Amino acid sequence: QVQLVESGGGLVQPGGSLRLSCAASGSTLSFYVMGWYRQAPGKQRELVAVINSSGTTNYADSVKGRFTIFRDNAKNTVSLQMNSLKPEDTAIYYCHASRGLVYWGQGTQVTVSS
Repeated sequence: QVQLVESGGGLVQPGGSLRLSCAASGSTLSFYVMGWYRQAPGKQRELVAVINSSGTTNYADSVKGRFTIFRDNAKNTVSLQMNSLKPEDTAIYYCHASRGLVYWGQGTQVTVSS
């Protein structure tokens, strides 16, 4: 059983930056595909970024060039650096881990507003 706990969300002005972190327990995540998803009010949950065990990454078109996903297998964490934030990035952000089974964190709110 994998437990995922996100942190780092909050309120930021447009153009600002935030870093989200996801700490895992219950299993070593080295061989898991890790990702960040988000869900805005009234919308479906969508993929933001994923990183596999080899470090290969993939991003939603809407965040390419602004967001960076990275993992630290020694610390069992995955993070999302978000730069040049826009109001449309406002959502609850969820950490995700998969290796056959799928695990989700509880989510962290990101609000981009002036």
